[in-house]
Amino acid sequence: MRVRFAPSPTGQLHVGNARTALFNWLLARGQNGVFILRIEDTDVERSTRESEAAILRDLRWLGLEWDEGPDIGGARGPYRQSERLHLYQSYAKELLSAEQAYYCFCSTAQLDAERQEALAAGRPAHYACTCRRLSREQADARVTAGERPAIRFRVPEGRDVVFADGVRGEVRFHTDVIGDPVIVRANGHPAYNFAVVIDDALMEVSDVIRGEDHISNTPRQLLLYEALGFTPPNFAHLAMVMGPDHSPLSKRHGATSVAEFRSRGYLPEALVNYLALIGWSPGGGDELLPIDELARRFSIDGVGHSAGVFDEEKLAWANRHYLKVADSVRIAQLSLPYFSGAGIRLSPDERGIEFLAAAMAMASASVDRLNQIPARLGFLFDYSPERTLEDAGVRTEMSTEGARAVVNALAEELAAAPRLDREKFRAVANQVKAKTGQKAKALFHPIRVVLTGRAEGPELDLAVPAIDFGADLPESAGIPNVLGNRERAAAFVKSLNS
Repeated sequence: MRVRFAPSPTGQLHVGNARTALFNWLLARGQNGVFILRIEDTDVERSTRESEAAILRDLRWLGLEWDEGPDIGGARGPYRQSERLHLYQSYAKELLSAEQAYYCFCSTAQLDAERQEALAAGRPAHYACTCRRLSREQADARVTAGERPAIRFRVPEGRDVVFADGVRGEVRFHTDVIGDPVIVRANGHPAYNFAVVIDDALMEVSDVIRGEDHISNTPRQLLLYEALGFTPPNFAHLAMVMGPDHSPLSKRHGATSVAEFRSRGYLPEALVNYLALIGWSPGGGDELLPIDELARRFSIDGVGHSAGVFDEEKLAWANRHYLKVADSVRIAQLSLPYFSGAGIRLSPDERGIEFLAAAMAMASASVDRLNQIPARLGFLFDYSPERTLEDAGVRTEMSTEGARAVVNALAEELAAAPRLDREKFRAVANQVKAKTGQKAKALFHPIRVVLTGRAEGPELDLAVPAIDFGADLPESAGIPNVLGNRERAAAFVKSLNS
Protein backbone atom coordinates (compact mmCIF):
# COMPACT_ATOMS: atom_id res chain seq x y z
CA MET A 1 0.00 0.00 0.00
CA ARG A 2 1.56 3.26 -1.21
CA VAL A 3 -0.62 6.37 -1.33
CA ARG A 4 0.14 10.02 -1.92
CA PHE A 5 -1.17 13.49 -1.27
CA ALA A 6 -0.06 15.89 -3.99
CA PRO A 7 -1.09 19.51 -3.37
CA SER A 8 -0.30 22.48 -5.57
CA PRO A 9 1.48 25.21 -3.54
CA THR A 10 -0.68 28.04 -4.83
CA GLY A 11 -2.51 29.01 -1.66
CA GLN A 12 -3.60 27.76 1.74
CA LEU A 13 -4.59 24.17 2.47
CA HIS A 14 -8.39 23.96 1.99
CA VAL A 15 -10.24 21.70 4.43
CA GLY A 16 -11.57 19.68 1.50
CA ASN A 17 -8.01 18.93 0.42
CA ALA A 18 -7.07 18.29 4.04
CA ARG A 19 -9.80 15.63 4.16
CA THR A 20 -8.30 14.02 1.04
CA ALA A 21 -4.88 14.01 2.73
CA LEU A 22 -6.45 12.54 5.87
CA PHE A 23 -8.20 9.70 4.03
CA ASN A 24 -4.93 8.80 2.29
CA TRP A 25 -3.08 8.92 5.61
CA LEU A 26 -5.70 6.81 7.39
CA LEU A 27 -5.59 4.19 4.64
CA ALA A 28 -1.78 4.02 4.72
CA ARG A 29 -1.53 3.84 8.50
CA GLY A 30 -4.36 1.33 8.80
CA GLN A 31 -2.71 -0.96 6.23
CA ASN A 32 0.91 -0.50 7.38
CA GLY A 33 1.51 1.32 4.11
CA VAL A 34 3.49 4.36 2.98
CA PHE A 35 2.15 7.91 2.87
CA ILE A 36 3.91 10.11 0.28
CA LEU A 37 3.81 13.90 0.08
CA ARG A 38 4.46 15.25 -3.41
CA ILE A 39 4.41 18.92 -4.36
CA GLU A 40 2.90 19.64 -7.79
CA ASP A 41 4.52 22.99 -8.50
CA THR A 42 4.72 23.13 -12.28
CA ASP A 43 2.35 26.14 -12.30
CA VAL A 44 5.35 28.46 -12.16
CA GLU A 45 3.30 31.67 -12.10
CA ARG A 46 1.25 30.76 -9.03
CA SER A 47 3.38 28.27 -7.07
CA THR A 48 5.45 29.60 -4.17
CA ARG A 49 7.76 28.10 -1.59
CA GLU A 50 5.88 30.11 1.05
CA SER A 51 2.67 28.28 0.16
CA GLU A 52 4.51 24.96 0.19
CA ALA A 53 5.90 25.67 3.66
CA ALA A 54 2.43 26.63 4.91
CA ILE A 55 0.92 23.39 3.54
CA LEU A 56 3.62 21.30 5.23
CA ARG A 57 3.07 23.21 8.47
CA ASP A 58 -0.69 22.62 8.35
CA LEU A 59 -0.30 18.90 7.62
CA ARG A 60 2.09 18.49 10.52
CA TRP A 61 -0.26 20.45 12.79
CA LEU A 62 -3.00 17.98 11.86
CA GLY A 63 -0.67 15.11 12.74
CA LEU A 64 -0.42 13.80 9.17
CA GLU A 65 3.30 13.02 9.03
CA TRP A 66 4.60 11.58 5.77
CA ASP A 67 7.10 8.81 5.06
CA GLU A 68 8.53 10.30 1.86
CA GLY A 69 8.43 13.92 0.80
CA PRO A 70 10.25 17.06 -0.35
CA ASP A 71 11.75 17.86 3.05
CA ILE A 72 12.73 14.34 4.15
CA GLY A 73 13.50 12.70 0.82
CA GLY A 74 12.97 9.07 -0.06
CA ALA A 75 14.07 6.40 -2.51
CA ARG A 76 11.72 7.55 -5.30
CA GLY A 77 12.29 11.30 -5.25
CA PRO A 78 12.65 14.08 -5.96
CA TYR A 79 9.22 14.98 -4.58
CA ARG A 80 8.71 18.34 -6.26
CA GLN A 81 7.54 18.23 -9.86
CA SER A 82 9.72 21.22 -10.70
CA GLU A 83 12.72 18.99 -9.94
CA ARG A 84 11.46 16.18 -12.21
CA LEU A 85 11.18 18.02 -15.55
CA HIS A 86 13.85 15.86 -17.17
CA LEU A 87 11.68 12.78 -16.53
CA TYR A 88 8.65 14.27 -18.25
CA GLN A 89 10.72 15.35 -21.25
CA SER A 90 12.18 11.85 -21.56
CA TYR A 91 8.79 10.12 -21.55
CA ALA A 92 7.34 12.69 -23.95
CA LYS A 93 10.12 11.88 -26.43
CA GLU A 94 9.32 8.19 -26.00
CA LEU A 95 5.67 8.79 -26.95
CA LEU A 96 6.71 10.98 -29.91
CA SER A 97 9.04 8.27 -31.19
CA ALA A 98 6.27 5.69 -30.96
CA GLU A 99 3.87 8.12 -32.74
CA GLN A 100 1.58 8.00 -29.71
CA ALA A 101 2.06 11.77 -29.37
CA TYR A 102 2.50 14.62 -31.82
CA TYR A 103 3.50 18.27 -31.98
CA CYS A 104 0.72 20.86 -31.83
CA PHE A 105 1.34 24.34 -33.25
CA CYS A 106 -2.17 25.76 -32.67
CA SER A 107 -2.30 29.17 -31.02
CA THR A 108 -4.39 29.97 -27.98
CA ALA A 109 -6.63 32.20 -30.09
CA GLN A 110 -7.18 29.42 -32.62
CA LEU A 111 -8.03 26.90 -29.89
CA ASP A 112 -10.48 29.33 -28.26
CA ALA A 113 -12.23 29.93 -31.58
CA GLU A 114 -12.55 26.19 -32.23
CA ARG A 115 -13.93 25.66 -28.73
CA GLN A 116 -16.58 28.34 -29.16
CA GLU A 117 -17.53 26.96 -32.57
CA ALA A 118 -17.94 23.44 -31.16
CA LEU A 119 -20.08 24.68 -28.28
CA ALA A 120 -22.28 26.68 -30.63
CA ALA A 121 -22.79 23.57 -32.78
CA GLY A 122 -23.57 21.39 -29.77
CA ARG A 123 -20.42 19.29 -30.19
CA PRO A 124 -18.01 18.29 -27.39
CA ALA A 125 -15.62 21.17 -26.86
CA HIS A 126 -12.42 19.18 -27.22
CA TYR A 127 -9.48 19.68 -29.55
CA ALA A 128 -10.30 19.37 -33.25
CA CYS A 129 -7.09 17.38 -33.89
CA THR A 130 -5.87 19.92 -36.45
CA CYS A 131 -2.18 19.13 -35.96
CA ARG A 132 -2.80 15.38 -35.68
CA ARG A 133 -3.11 15.41 -39.45
CA LEU A 134 0.39 16.82 -39.97
CA SER A 135 2.99 14.33 -41.13
CA ARG A 136 6.02 13.72 -38.94
CA GLU A 137 8.19 15.43 -41.58
CA GLN A 138 5.97 18.53 -41.65
CA ALA A 139 6.02 18.83 -37.87
CA ASP A 140 9.78 18.31 -37.63
CA ALA A 141 10.36 20.97 -40.27
CA ARG A 142 8.35 23.53 -38.30
CA VAL A 143 10.27 22.72 -35.11
CA THR A 144 13.56 23.06 -37.01
CA ALA A 145 12.36 26.44 -38.27
CA GLY A 146 12.08 27.68 -34.70
CA GLU A 147 8.43 27.17 -33.78
CA ARG A 148 7.81 26.05 -30.20
CA PRO A 149 4.95 23.55 -30.19
CA ALA A 150 3.09 21.84 -27.41
CA ILE A 151 2.96 18.04 -27.40
CA ARG A 152 -0.39 16.24 -27.51
CA PHE A 153 -1.21 12.63 -26.71
CA ARG A 154 -2.81 10.70 -29.54
CA VAL A 155 -5.99 9.26 -27.98
CA PRO A 156 -7.04 5.94 -29.58
CA GLU A 157 -10.30 6.21 -31.50
CA GLY A 158 -13.49 4.24 -31.01
CA ARG A 159 -12.75 2.78 -27.58
CA ASP A 160 -14.34 2.62 -24.17
CA VAL A 161 -12.15 3.34 -21.16
CA VAL A 162 -13.52 1.55 -18.10
CA PHE A 163 -12.25 1.51 -14.54
CA ALA A 164 -13.50 0.33 -11.16
CA ASP A 165 -13.78 3.28 -8.78
CA GLY A 166 -13.41 2.37 -5.10
CA VAL A 167 -16.24 4.74 -4.17
CA ARG A 168 -18.49 4.78 -7.25
CA GLY A 169 -18.13 1.36 -8.82
CA GLU A 170 -17.70 0.98 -12.57
CA VAL A 171 -17.05 4.21 -14.50
CA ARG A 172 -17.02 4.28 -18.32
CA PHE A 173 -15.88 6.89 -20.85
CA HIS A 174 -15.74 6.70 -24.64
CA THR A 175 -12.67 8.10 -26.32
CA ASP A 176 -14.82 10.11 -28.73
CA VAL A 177 -15.56 12.59 -25.92
CA ILE A 178 -12.00 12.86 -24.62
CA GLY A 179 -10.01 14.62 -27.32
CA ASP A 180 -6.22 14.67 -27.60
CA PRO A 181 -4.88 16.32 -24.41
CA VAL A 182 -1.75 18.43 -24.20
CA ILE A 183 0.90 16.51 -22.24
CA VAL A 184 3.73 19.05 -22.51
CA ARG A 185 3.09 22.76 -22.95
CA ALA A 186 4.99 24.94 -25.39
CA ASN A 187 7.12 26.27 -22.50
CA GLY A 188 8.36 22.74 -21.79
CA HIS A 189 6.38 22.22 -18.60
CA PRO A 190 4.23 19.10 -18.31
CA ALA A 191 0.45 19.18 -18.14
CA TYR A 192 -1.15 17.75 -15.00
CA ASN A 193 -2.44 14.52 -16.55
CA PHE A 194 0.98 13.63 -17.95
CA ALA A 195 3.09 14.50 -14.92
CA VAL A 196 0.80 12.75 -12.45
CA VAL A 197 0.91 9.49 -14.41
CA ILE A 198 4.70 9.46 -14.55
CA ASP A 199 5.04 10.46 -10.90
CA ASP A 200 2.53 7.91 -9.61
CA ALA A 201 4.07 5.16 -11.74
CA LEU A 202 7.68 5.86 -10.78
CA MET A 203 6.77 6.34 -7.11
CA GLU A 204 4.90 3.01 -7.27
CA VAL A 205 1.67 4.50 -5.94
CA SER A 206 -0.77 1.63 -5.47
CA ASP A 207 -3.94 3.60 -4.67
CA VAL A 208 -4.99 7.09 -5.75
CA ILE A 209 -7.62 8.66 -3.47
CA ARG A 210 -8.62 12.13 -4.66
CA GLY A 211 -11.58 14.44 -5.22
CA GLU A 212 -14.37 13.67 -7.66
CA ASP A 213 -13.34 16.66 -9.78
CA HIS A 214 -10.58 14.37 -11.09
CA ILE A 215 -12.93 11.68 -12.45
CA SER A 216 -12.85 13.15 -15.96
CA ASN A 217 -9.03 13.10 -15.85
CA THR A 218 -8.90 9.39 -15.12
CA PRO A 219 -9.59 8.02 -18.65
CA ARG A 220 -6.82 10.21 -20.11
CA GLN A 221 -4.47 9.00 -17.42
CA LEU A 222 -5.39 5.35 -17.95
CA LEU A 223 -4.63 5.68 -21.66
CA LEU A 224 -1.26 7.22 -20.80
CA TYR A 225 -0.49 4.38 -18.37
CA GLU A 226 -1.23 1.97 -21.21
CA ALA A 227 0.87 3.85 -23.76
CA LEU A 228 3.86 4.07 -21.41
CA GLY A 229 3.61 0.43 -20.33
CA PHE A 230 2.85 1.27 -16.68
CA THR A 231 0.43 -0.59 -14.40
CA PRO A 232 -2.28 1.84 -13.22
CA PRO A 233 -3.14 2.20 -9.55
CA ASN A 234 -6.55 1.65 -7.97
CA PHE A 235 -8.68 4.79 -8.12
CA ALA A 236 -11.19 6.15 -5.60
CA HIS A 237 -12.84 9.54 -6.04
CA LEU A 238 -14.21 11.32 -2.97
CA ALA A 239 -17.35 13.43 -3.08
CA MET A 240 -16.84 17.15 -2.67
CA VAL A 241 -17.13 18.94 0.68
CA MET A 242 -20.07 21.32 0.42
CA GLY A 243 -21.23 24.36 2.35
CA PRO A 244 -24.53 24.47 4.26
CA ASP A 245 -26.28 25.64 1.06
CA HIS A 246 -24.98 22.53 -0.76
CA SER A 247 -22.66 24.51 -3.01
CA PRO A 248 -18.90 23.83 -2.96
CA LEU A 249 -17.39 25.08 0.30
CA SER A 250 -15.91 28.51 -0.37
CA LYS A 251 -15.04 31.82 1.28
CA ARG A 252 -18.65 32.94 1.29
CA HIS A 253 -19.36 30.21 3.84
CA GLY A 254 -16.72 31.58 6.22
CA ALA A 255 -13.44 29.88 7.10
CA THR A 256 -12.32 27.28 4.56
CA SER A 257 -8.61 26.72 5.19
CA VAL A 258 -6.87 24.70 7.87
CA ALA A 259 -4.90 27.81 8.87
CA GLU A 260 -8.13 29.77 9.44
CA PHE A 261 -9.63 27.10 11.67
CA ARG A 262 -6.37 26.87 13.57
CA SER A 263 -6.29 30.65 14.12
CA ARG A 264 -9.86 30.59 15.41
CA GLY A 265 -8.88 28.21 18.17
CA TYR A 266 -9.79 24.74 16.97
CA LEU A 267 -7.64 21.84 18.14
CA PRO A 268 -6.05 19.63 15.47
CA GLU A 269 -7.55 16.45 16.92
CA ALA A 270 -11.03 17.98 16.67
CA LEU A 271 -10.60 19.07 13.05
CA VAL A 272 -9.12 15.69 12.09
CA ASN A 273 -11.90 13.78 13.84
CA TYR A 274 -14.60 15.91 12.24
CA LEU A 275 -13.10 15.75 8.72
CA ALA A 276 -12.98 11.95 9.00
CA LEU A 277 -16.75 11.93 9.59
CA ILE A 278 -17.53 13.79 6.34
CA GLY A 279 -18.53 11.00 3.99
CA TRP A 280 -17.36 8.12 6.20
CA SER A 281 -18.46 6.52 9.44
CA PRO A 282 -16.19 4.58 11.79
CA GLY A 283 -19.13 2.35 12.73
CA GLY A 284 -20.27 1.12 16.11
CA GLY A 285 -22.14 4.35 16.77
CA ASP A 286 -18.81 6.04 17.56
CA GLU A 287 -17.92 9.51 16.38
CA LEU A 288 -15.24 10.84 18.73
CA LEU A 289 -12.17 8.68 18.25
CA PRO A 290 -8.40 9.27 18.32
CA ILE A 291 -6.64 9.33 14.97
CA ASP A 292 -4.95 5.95 15.46
CA GLU A 293 -8.31 4.29 16.05
CA LEU A 294 -9.77 6.07 13.01
CA ALA A 295 -6.89 4.59 10.97
CA ARG A 296 -7.53 1.11 12.34
CA ARG A 297 -11.17 1.26 11.25
CA PHE A 298 -10.82 3.14 7.98
CA SER A 299 -11.56 1.54 4.62
CA ILE A 300 -12.46 2.96 1.21
CA ASP A 301 -15.40 0.53 1.07
CA GLY A 302 -17.06 2.56 3.81
CA VAL A 303 -16.77 5.91 2.05
CA GLY A 304 -20.06 7.22 0.66
CA HIS A 305 -20.48 8.73 -2.79
CA SER A 306 -22.83 11.53 -1.71
CA ALA A 307 -21.45 15.00 -1.07
CA GLY A 308 -20.74 15.84 2.57
CA VAL A 309 -21.81 19.12 4.15
CA PHE A 310 -19.31 20.97 6.32
CA ASP A 311 -21.17 21.79 9.54
CA GLU A 312 -19.15 24.11 11.75
CA GLU A 313 -21.54 23.57 14.65
CA LYS A 314 -20.62 19.89 14.67
CA LEU A 315 -16.94 20.82 14.44
CA ALA A 316 -17.45 23.07 17.48
CA TRP A 317 -19.15 20.15 19.28
CA ALA A 318 -16.11 17.96 18.61
CA ASN A 319 -13.78 20.76 19.71
CA ARG A 320 -15.66 21.17 23.03
CA HIS A 321 -15.07 17.49 23.72
CA TYR A 322 -11.35 17.69 23.04
CA LEU A 323 -10.97 20.90 25.05
CA LYS A 324 -12.54 19.15 28.03
CA VAL A 325 -10.26 16.12 27.90
CA ALA A 326 -7.04 17.89 26.89
CA ASP A 327 -4.17 18.48 29.30
CA SER A 328 -4.72 21.84 31.03
CA VAL A 329 -1.08 22.88 30.63
CA ARG A 330 -1.27 22.30 26.89
CA ILE A 331 -4.50 24.33 26.61
CA ALA A 332 -2.94 27.10 28.72
CA GLN A 333 0.05 27.28 26.36
CA LEU A 334 -2.15 27.24 23.23
CA SER A 335 -4.36 30.01 24.60
CA LEU A 336 -1.52 32.47 25.27
CA PRO A 337 -1.75 34.22 21.86
CA TYR A 338 -5.46 34.80 22.40
CA PHE A 339 -4.82 36.43 25.78
CA SER A 340 -2.26 38.66 24.11
CA GLY A 341 -4.81 39.55 21.43
CA ALA A 342 -7.27 40.50 24.19
CA GLY A 343 -4.71 42.85 25.74
CA ILE A 344 -3.80 40.55 28.64
CA ARG A 345 -0.05 40.11 28.81
CA LEU A 346 0.88 36.69 30.16
CA SER A 347 4.40 35.43 30.54
CA PRO A 348 4.99 32.01 28.98
CA ASP A 349 7.24 31.03 31.90
CA GLU A 350 6.46 28.05 34.12
CA ARG A 351 4.66 30.02 36.84
CA GLY A 352 2.44 31.90 34.43
CA ILE A 353 1.46 28.70 32.59
CA GLU A 354 0.89 26.93 35.93
CA PHE A 355 -1.51 29.65 37.00
CA LEU A 356 -3.40 29.62 33.72
CA ALA A 357 -3.59 25.81 33.77
CA ALA A 358 -5.03 25.91 37.29
CA ALA A 359 -7.76 28.26 36.07
CA MET A 360 -8.47 26.37 32.85
CA ALA A 361 -11.19 24.14 34.33
CA MET A 362 -13.39 27.25 34.45
CA ALA A 363 -13.11 27.73 30.69
CA SER A 364 -12.30 24.53 28.81
CA ALA A 365 -15.61 22.87 29.69
CA SER A 366 -17.74 25.82 28.60
CA VAL A 367 -16.18 27.26 25.42
CA ASP A 368 -16.16 26.08 21.82
CA ARG A 369 -12.73 27.39 20.85
CA LEU A 370 -9.46 28.59 22.32
CA ASN A 371 -10.14 32.17 21.26
CA GLN A 372 -13.12 32.30 23.63
CA ILE A 373 -11.06 31.49 26.74
CA PRO A 374 -9.80 35.03 27.53
CA ALA A 375 -13.35 36.38 27.82
CA ARG A 376 -14.28 33.48 30.08
CA LEU A 377 -11.34 34.10 32.40
CA GLY A 378 -11.24 37.88 32.10
CA PHE A 379 -12.38 38.42 35.71
CA LEU A 380 -9.07 36.95 36.92
CA PHE A 381 -7.07 39.76 35.30
CA ASP A 382 -9.33 42.77 35.37
CA TYR A 383 -10.76 43.16 38.87
CA SER A 384 -12.25 46.54 39.75
CA PRO A 385 -14.83 46.84 42.56
CA GLU A 386 -15.33 50.52 41.67
CA ARG A 387 -16.37 49.63 38.13
CA THR A 388 -18.59 46.81 39.39
CA LEU A 389 -20.44 49.19 41.71
CA GLU A 390 -20.96 51.71 38.92
CA ASP A 391 -23.83 49.47 37.87
CA ALA A 392 -26.76 50.94 39.78
CA GLY A 393 -28.54 47.60 40.05
CA VAL A 394 -25.48 45.84 41.46
CA ARG A 395 -24.82 48.68 43.93
CA THR A 396 -28.43 48.60 45.16
CA GLU A 397 -28.32 44.82 45.46
CA MET A 398 -25.01 44.83 47.33
CA SER A 399 -26.13 47.62 49.65
CA THR A 400 -28.95 45.60 51.24
CA GLU A 401 -28.52 44.62 54.85
CA GLY A 402 -28.09 40.93 54.07
CA ALA A 403 -25.56 41.46 51.30
CA ARG A 404 -23.54 43.92 53.41
CA ALA A 405 -23.45 41.40 56.23
CA VAL A 406 -22.11 38.75 53.84
CA VAL A 407 -19.50 41.15 52.44
CA ASN A 408 -18.19 42.15 55.88
CA ALA A 409 -18.25 38.60 57.25
CA LEU A 410 -16.41 37.31 54.18
CA ALA A 411 -13.72 39.98 54.55
CA GLU A 412 -13.25 39.03 58.22
CA GLU A 413 -12.97 35.33 57.47
CA LEU A 414 -10.55 35.84 54.62
CA ALA A 415 -8.34 38.17 56.64
CA ALA A 416 -7.56 35.27 58.96
CA ALA A 417 -7.88 32.43 56.45
CA PRO A 418 -4.98 30.44 55.06
CA ARG A 419 -4.53 30.02 51.30
CA LEU A 420 -7.85 28.75 49.91
CA ASP A 421 -8.39 25.54 48.04
CA ARG A 422 -11.85 24.22 47.19
CA GLU A 423 -12.44 22.59 50.59
CA LYS A 424 -11.18 25.59 52.57
CA PHE A 425 -13.36 27.90 50.53
CA ARG A 426 -16.41 25.83 51.35
CA ALA A 427 -15.47 26.02 55.02
CA VAL A 428 -15.17 29.82 54.81
CA ALA A 429 -18.57 30.02 53.08
CA ASN A 430 -20.09 27.95 55.89
CA GLN A 431 -18.59 30.31 58.46
CA VAL A 432 -20.09 33.31 56.66
CA LYS A 433 -23.43 31.51 56.52
CA ALA A 434 -23.30 30.84 60.26
CA LYS A 435 -22.45 34.47 61.04
CA THR A 436 -25.06 36.08 58.80
CA GLY A 437 -27.89 33.57 58.55
CA GLN A 438 -27.86 34.02 54.76
CA LYS A 439 -28.04 30.97 52.50
CA ALA A 440 -28.36 29.83 48.91
CA LYS A 441 -28.37 32.75 46.44
CA ALA A 442 -28.48 35.35 49.21
CA LEU A 443 -25.16 33.96 50.44
CA PHE A 444 -23.30 33.00 47.30
CA HIS A 445 -24.33 35.81 44.98
CA PRO A 446 -22.70 38.53 47.12
CA ILE A 447 -19.60 36.32 47.52
CA ARG A 448 -19.38 35.99 43.73
CA VAL A 449 -19.67 39.73 43.14
CA VAL A 450 -17.05 40.47 45.82
CA LEU A 451 -14.45 38.00 44.58
CA THR A 452 -14.96 38.10 40.81
CA GLY A 453 -16.39 41.56 40.19
CA ARG A 454 -19.07 39.86 38.07
CA ALA A 455 -22.73 39.09 38.74
CA GLU A 456 -22.36 35.73 37.00
CA GLY A 457 -19.58 33.39 35.97
CA PRO A 458 -17.98 30.00 36.62
CA GLU A 459 -18.37 27.83 39.70
CA LEU A 460 -16.98 29.63 42.72
CA ASP A 461 -15.16 26.61 44.09
CA LEU A 462 -13.18 26.59 40.83
CA ALA A 463 -12.68 30.34 40.65
CA VAL A 464 -11.65 31.09 44.23
CA PRO A 465 -8.56 28.83 44.38
CA ALA A 466 -7.36 30.28 41.07
CA ILE A 467 -7.78 33.85 42.37
CA ASP A 468 -5.75 33.02 45.47
CA PHE A 469 -3.10 31.24 43.39
CA GLY A 470 -2.76 34.31 41.19
CA ALA A 471 -1.93 36.50 44.17
CA ASP A 472 1.27 34.51 44.73
CA LEU A 473 2.61 35.12 41.25
CA PRO A 474 5.75 37.26 40.99
CA GLU A 475 5.54 40.52 39.09
CA SER A 476 7.67 38.97 36.35
CA ALA A 477 4.74 36.73 35.41
CA GLY A 478 3.31 39.77 33.71
CA ILE A 479 -0.27 39.18 34.84
CA PRO A 480 -2.16 42.45 35.46
CA ASN A 481 -4.56 43.09 38.33
CA VAL A 482 -4.50 39.60 39.86
CA LEU A 483 -5.28 40.03 43.56
CA GLY A 484 -5.82 37.35 46.18
CA ASN A 485 -9.24 36.74 47.71
CA ARG A 486 -8.32 38.68 50.85
CA GLU A 487 -7.27 41.75 48.86
CA ARG A 488 -10.38 41.58 46.70
CA ALA A 489 -12.69 41.34 49.71
CA ALA A 490 -10.96 44.25 51.45
CA ALA A 491 -11.10 46.37 48.29
CA PHE A 492 -14.78 45.62 47.81
CA VAL A 493 -15.66 46.57 51.42
CA LYS A 494 -13.79 49.84 50.99
CA SER A 495 -15.53 50.66 47.71
CA LEU A 496 -18.96 49.69 49.03
CA ASN A 497 -18.55 51.94 52.05
CA SER A 498 -17.15 54.90 50.11
